[in-house]
Amino acid sequence: MTTNRFARALEGETQAVPPVWCMRQAGRYQRAYQAQRRRHSFEALCREPDLAATVALASIEDFDFDAAILFSDLLFPLDALGLGVSYDDRGPHVAKRLTPATVGRLRSVERAVGALAFQADAVAETRRRLPADKGLIGFVGGPWTLFVYAMEGTHAGTLAQAKSSLDLYRRFARVLVPLIERMIRAQIAAGADLVMVFDTAAGELAPAAFRRIIAPDLTRLARSAPGHVGYFARGLHPAHLASDTSVSDGPWAGLGVDWRWDLSALLAAPNRAGFVQGNFDPVLLRLTGAPLARAVEEFLTPVAALAPDTRRGWICGLGHGVLPDTPEASVRHFVRAVRKRLS
Repeated sequence: MTTNRFARALEGETQAVPPVWCMRQAGRYQRAYQAQRRRHSFEALCREPDLAATVALASIEDFDFDAAILFSDLLFPLDALGLGVSYDDRGPHVAKRLTPATVGRLRSVERAVGALAFQADAVAETRRRLPADKGLIGFVGGPWTLFVYAMEGTHAGTLAQAKSSLDLYRRFARVLVPLIERMIRAQIAAGADLVMVFDTAAGELAPAAFRRIIAPDLTRLARSAPGHVGYFARGLHPAHLASDTSVSDGPWAGLGVDWRWDLSALLAAPNRAGFVQGNFDPVLLRLTGAPLARAVEEFLTPVAALAPDTRRGWICGLGHGVLPDTPEASVRHFVRAVRKRLS
């Protein structure tokens, strides 16, 4: 039997101790990452495969997570398509906003794929250096979230421009979705066990709009590598999934959920298939000492009451990414507490 907890979770095997993986586990809260940023720009860390692998592996070395994830950024496809994306300490900046005029001048999928080859190269280098008992996750941005950034330059606020430009989304998706499909396949071919579709802004859509506008595109992405593509959208609600065209159907490997979901109820749902990733509140990981210990225990107690077979496919982690000011000691406590409580 493999000692790779992550691989066993993806296969749906029963195991008492789940794998632990957190979104943004390689990032600004981490001293090893901060040291790299003093020497290199963010773009260099993403675009140079050796540096990207070094950053991804540092979180494995520091915290013993069960899976590494590609170190990159979800907005690079916008740059590859010709909209121009740059980064500074305030975050990403999209140079050219998507309009009815600019959508017709996007670069071809073939040209854009070539400009994104560094991501698959980073996956391959990370896999080469990763211990055999650890999993490897790739990722892509969800089409709605990339559309929102292309329209508004951010996913914050009311998203009024994006929500009122659904015909433009459809035109953009005709180029974007085939590009994301190619990215998923390239990352799987380079050695990723799983590719997550991170769709940060999708939870802002009403359930009916989600099912009508983007669910068909999401299903297409899932089918690009059946059984190897997972989905996460912050703010996603069960009502978003109540449709035969929903993200819960088809060849998805599983679903990541934020802290608003009842994790125990989701794990125990009848006929559940695929993994469930989540969902400790990342804000609570900022706590230290006894308050942190109480919060983690409160999170784990109802899940620990479930039989190991009911917990099959659970990938323990956060309901979103590790926040920048999270203490490293709190991350270590979380990983150790999960393994001790459930062993």
